[in-house]
Parts: sequence; C-alpha cells; structure tokens
Amino acid sequence: MSILDATFFRDEEAAYAKLESVLWPSGPECPHCGLVNDADRIPANPDKKVRYGLYRCKAKECRKQFTVTVGTVFEASHIPLHKWLQATYLINSSKKGISAKQIERTLQITYKSAWFMMHRLRAAMDPIFVDAPIPMGGARKTIEMDETYIGNDPNKPKKAGARGYKHKMAVFSLVERGGEVRSFHVETANQENIRDIVRKNVHPHSTHYTDGHGMYRDNGMRLRKHDWVDHGSEEYVRGEVHTNTIEGFFSIFKRGMKGIYQHCSEKHLARYLAEFDFRYNNREKLGVNDMARTANALKGAKGKRLTYRRLDWSDEAAQ
Repeated sequence: MSILDATFFRDEEAAYAKLESVLWPSGPECPHCGLVNDADRIPANPDKKVRYGLYRCKAKECRKQFTVTVGTVFEASHIPLHKWLQATYLINSSKKGISAKQIERTLQITYKSAWFMMHRLRAAMDPIFVDAPIPMGGARKTIEMDETYIGNDPNKPKKAGARGYKHKMAVFSLVERGGEVRSFHVETANQENIRDIVRKNVHPHSTHYTDGHGMYRDNGMRLRKHDWVDHGSEEYVRGEVHTNTIEGFFSIFKRGMKGIYQHCSEKHLARYLAEFDFRYNNREKLGVNDMARTANALKGAKGKRLTYRRLDWSDEAAQ
C-alpha cells in the first residue's frame, strides 16, 4: 500500500483536517484577530458552494470567516488541498527534488499551475533568516564552509572559448558536522561577501575547516580556529581536517539541479537553495522521516504568501 493512499491525500475534507492538526495544534486560530480555539465550524456543503474547513470567529469585533489556508502559501489556490498535500509529500520525499513536469503528470494539473505550486512550496521550506539568525556551531563544534558554481549568471556572459567558472552563479554554504546547512547565493564569492555571512551565521567559538582558498584565511571572520586542506596538492583529508561533509551536500544539490531541474534563473536560485537546505536539515540521520519532513514543511507554510505576480513566468523553462 502506497503512502499516497492515505485518506488526506485523496479526500478534500480529510486534507483540511490534516492541515488543521499540523497548523492548529491548540484549535482554530482566527487569522484576522488572533483568537484561538473559539470559532464556529460551518459544515461543508459543495452543492451550496460552502467550502471545506470553514470557520466563523466568535469574537464580537471580528465575526469573520476563515479556513486553515488563510495566510499560508495555499491561500486563494484553485487546486484542491489534497493535491497540495500530495505535492508537499513528493517534493519532501525526493532526495534530489521533483520537477514541475512530473508534478503536472502526477497530479493532472497544468504545467503553469505545477510550476507555481512548486515555488510556493519552496517558500514554505524557506526559513527566511532574520537579520540576526541563531548562530551555527559553538564550542567543540565544527563548521565546514565552501563555495561552488552552477548555471550561468546573466550578468557575467561567457566569452567565446572561455573556460572555468567566472560566468556561473556563485553559491556559498556553511554546514555544521552532524547538524544543519545554510546556503547563500552571492554575487561574487570573495572575502568581503563571505566574511559578512560567516559573522552573522557562525558562533565565534566554532572550529572551521575549508579548502586552501585564500579568501578563507581571514581573521576578520572572528572564529576560534581555522585549518584547511590543500586540494591543489591533492590533500583531501588530514585527521579531522576535511571538507567532505559540505562536498557531499554540494553533490546532492548539483545532481538535483542538473538532473531534475536542469535550468534555474538567477532570480529563483535562492528558493532552490532553500529547498535543498530544508531536506538536508530534516534528513533521516537526524530522525526525520518523509512524513515528518512533510509535516515540517507544512508548518513552514504559515504566515507566508507568494502571489503569482511576484514570480516571472518568463522563467517557465525552469523545471
């Protein structure tokens, strides 16, 4: 029996009940006035176009109607909620992602809808770091950092016969061994850009390991200890000093971007990074299975809206 045979993946009323159990653990929450667990449920009646999961707030100054999808990435969607739950499960159970074309075929919706749906789900998976994020690492914790390049940067056109990476989009990532990863699209992978990210995201008492690139030998990062391996001399591991963890993450990211999505414009790269970061940070090794990962993604849907006009459909070639 497939997990997709679960009732909430097939039945609309069950889908609303499932999402409510995830987003409203203490009972219905009015998105208009904030009142919790004090609302009248309006029975669904498809013949009279009364929606599933509809409530009316009991607060005298409010009395507005709402459903669990209001104020989430699912709001104002014409796609049935049970199909949204299927898509959420599929993107979270696929290690390297799933293309919008595959979602189109599986859910039997238009490609345009599938493309927009996938971007909404990536928004749900995006932690949207604040200006002062909780630092990674700490005393006796190890952070690996590295940069990689992917696709083509429209601001750096490739010259005829040119080789290398200077025409590509730059990605910088931090990973805590046994913990989470954070990835950033940077205009240029240089000491100034990297230093600012590290200062905001890494605890100063951390040990950090890198390759031998000169931009990492920067005391301005204010980290306790730094060591590196010299890949240019074919040195990849020296005791505890290596970047194998971050290289492993990059391997999954690149295989997904090249093999599944195939194309990504610069304006959407941050959302794809959020998707791969989310799956890594909610991986099996940390005790998070596919259904738990899906539930965590649903929790991230709350308080986020992504309207169609904020996305450029000219990028429809993206998978």
